Amino acid sequence: MAQTNPKLAQIDPVWQRICNEAEDAIRNEPLIGGFVHTSVLHHKSLEHALAYRISMKLASSEMSDQMLREIADLAYAADPYLAEAARADIVAIYDRDPASHRFLQPLLFFKGFQAVQAYRIGNSLWKQGRKDLAYYVQMRISEIFGVDIHPGATIGKGLMIDHAHSIVIGETAVVGDNVSMLHSVTLGGTGKEEEDRHPKIGDGVLIGAGAKILGNITVGHCSRIAAGSVVLEDVAPMKTVAGVPAKVVGEAGCSQPSRTMDQLLRTHG
Repeated sequence: MAQTNPKLAQIDPVWQRICNEAEDAIRNEPLIGGFVHTSVLHHKSLEHALAYRISMKLASSEMSDQMLREIADLAYAADPYLAEAARADIVAIYDRDPASHRFLQPLLFFKGFQAVQAYRIGNSLWKQGRKDLAYYVQMRISEIFGVDIHPGATIGKGLMIDHAHSIVIGETAVVGDNVSMLHSVTLGGTGKEEEDRHPKIGDGVLIGAGAKILGNITVGHCSRIAAGSVVLEDVAPMKTVAGVPAKVVGEAGCSQPSRTMDQLLRTHG
């Protein structure tokens, strides 16, 4: 069995668990030993492992992995929130995604998690005024992961994006804490306006697959957006909306829709 470092487990239980799971993975499948070692066990912290993983995924002939890793390392060193959010995202994925059985999986295999962590690096660059470099990171995220998040968007921690194919989040969008969304979600604008033009998603919201939320509107906390819906107007907190255009069809059904991931619409006769 993997050896737990009591001091590390107390200081950083998420990273300790990832290291334990990495050692177990190598024992169970020695053929991936080199990959798991270089991605996890070679590093002294989750921040360093994330910087390595992001740099390896986004590297190209235009910008080397060494350069991208230096950019990521500096971002993690300058802003502790980035790693705090990454830990919250890992726990959220483990708790809400039935396909996730280990903390190790998002770091190694889940493109939604990897894309969001890369976005967080780009957002850090954006806030520093290094906008061209942030755009470059956005471009590579879109090319590699099929996820297009503008570096100017504001995204809270505890985010779970399941499957993460064809996600689009615009520049002035705001996503709260503990939000869950499925593939093909768009948080977009409605035209060519240049100011505040994208949705504001409250904490604890569940957004179903293929939902389009458009314009500078507010989706209240702990609400549910049904799959395939087109939302063009504000949504009150703790409501369920569905349809094209979306209308209120009931209450949210529970206090934490993003955690339960219950997407069924129920009618009561």
